[in-house]
Amino acid sequence: MKRNLLNTRTFFALLHDIVAAAVAWVLAYFLRFNFSIPVEHVSQMVQSLAWVIPLQGGVFLAFGLYRGIWRFASVSDLKRIVAAVFFVAALVAALLFMFKPTMVIPRSVLILDPILLILMMGGSRFAYRAWREHHLYGTTLKQGNPVIILGAGEAAIALVKDLARSTQWRVVGLLDDDVSLIGREIFGVKVLGAIKTLASTHQRLGVKDVIIAMPSAHHQKRREAIELANHLDLEVLTVPAIDDLMSGKVSVSQIRKVDVEDLLGRDAVKLDDSGLLHLIEGHVVMVSGAGGSIGSELCRQIVKFNPSTLICLDISEYALYRLEQEFVALKLKVKLLYMTCDVKNKTRISHCLMQYKPTVVFHAAAYKHVPMMENGNVWEALSNNVLGTHTLALACKEHGVEKFVLISTDKAVNPTNVMGASKRLAEMVCQGLQEALGTRFVIVRFGNVLGSSGSVIPKFREQIAKGGPITITHPEITRYFMSIPEAAQLVMQAGLMGKGGEIFVLDMGEPVKIANLAQDMIRLSGLQLDEIKIEYIGLRPGEKLYEELLADDEHTMPTPHEKLRIAQARSADIEWVQKLLHWIEHAHSTHEHEIKVALAGWVEEYRPQTQTTPQIHHALNGIPVTVH
Repeated sequence: MKRNLLNTRTFFALLHDIVAAAVAWVLAYFLRFNFSIPVEHVSQMVQSLAWVIPLQGGVFLAFGLYRGIWRFASVSDLKRIVAAVFFVAALVAALLFMFKPTMVIPRSVLILDPILLILMMGGSRFAYRAWREHHLYGTTLKQGNPVIILGAGEAAIALVKDLARSTQWRVVGLLDDDVSLIGREIFGVKVLGAIKTLASTHQRLGVKDVIIAMPSAHHQKRREAIELANHLDLEVLTVPAIDDLMSGKVSVSQIRKVDVEDLLGRDAVKLDDSGLLHLIEGHVVMVSGAGGSIGSELCRQIVKFNPSTLICLDISEYALYRLEQEFVALKLKVKLLYMTCDVKNKTRISHCLMQYKPTVVFHAAAYKHVPMMENGNVWEALSNNVLGTHTLALACKEHGVEKFVLISTDKAVNPTNVMGASKRLAEMVCQGLQEALGTRFVIVRFGNVLGSSGSVIPKFREQIAKGGPITITHPEITRYFMSIPEAAQLVMQAGLMGKGGEIFVLDMGEPVKIANLAQDMIRLSGLQLDEIKIEYIGLRPGEKLYEELLADDEHTMPTPHEKLRIAQARSADIEWVQKLLHWIEHAHSTHEHEIKVALAGWVEEYRPQTQTTPQIHHALNGIPVTVH
């Protein structure tokens, strides 16, 4: 039935174009002779119609003019019409030149005919589309809520076009700081002024809702627009992030409420796509900790560069299952392997590397929860984060992996907790394994990521939903934040740029005060600050007020990428690494307090909550420490 309907539509569309072609040909003659066609040309006009019209119909079919639906006529349809009409016009002229028939067709007719035909064929399609849209939406558009769109770029244009069919929204104006756009119209909607005029504009038009449609604008500009709308007590919505729009995961019309990530969000990362293609495309890539926040996002970013195989390795079966289900829905052409494995399992790791021979390994597997690792799990943190890193890194070196990229943390800088100290040791293990030839070990250090399982943001959301209170450890505590996609992209970029042994430090922007973050989240939830109580509960074990990206004696060097710098940090030699591993392996039965005291001898910047110099020397049993 559907096939018959399509054939019927095609037949009537073709019939329409044939009639239009005949009318255009006759009208061209009328225009040529000022609506008084000489008798001898009338007969020639009729004779030429007998072969010109079938020829035009055949070309129209060949150019696929009937694959589209008139109701959704677009510029691409018009381009096909123009191409088909001019092709057949050239073909008619060529046939007349080659065969020189007895009839004489005026040259002006050959020029006028394609112009008239394009106007008729294109005009009728767009007129039908306008009629259909008015018939479907015209009676309900005025019932939608009036809304102002902030921005008049490509995203705003697409949004205006999509919302023209909406029964929920009625766009009454746009605001943009581009002076050249003010006063102009986009799909019938006028650009009323600059964004700073929102206060007067929303009052004049009686608008209570605004949509931020500036996904590619500088982050600070988006934040200012959001804060202005919030200050005016307007309901603030936004279009999806630019990464989601470009990837095709969502459309611009999928507007949503502004979230705290929009306030903390940052500018899009500029990637060396050609370099990453060279690093990844056609190669086998492995990601450890693939089920975690960073690991899973690394997998999502890596598949965009078409590796031959992506090995997703994680100790958690459930985490791998969730990742598998996500990728199954995307129907990717990349070969994906999901392997359960503990990174400390030398046999399993060696077998995986021997069998699949990855070119690049991204090591994201780690214990990261600071308070949990601080008491009751100290040795496990050292075992997983240091011994696990060494096991995987050494296996990569033995099996000829070209690059090993360690995901580190800003908590490794001047650490006050076991987790941070363990990650600093993992950094130094990788540096100690680095040799002039062979595997290149690259370390990437960054802070908190938005929306990760350990982030304060999900916790604050849950507390707000319950009516409070929001619990914060200290009124002055600050943290760096970046989005998970940005962190993953910069890890890949650093992996590409690394020559071996470097510690890359990501540009984390300005630190965010957690108390201010909580207040922003309360306001964005539509509540007043006095409706949700904020309680300060004191710093947790091992927690710092301020995170740092560099230790006191570290400096950085610039790189060609504006968001990456190289830290000039102390490194260790292979002898030091062997002594460290020996100590950790034999510290299993040691009391946690003694492990923390001894740890300060291996990481000079580390300061446990209680320590004395004699204790440190005793705990190390006189083992000399060589740090370069």
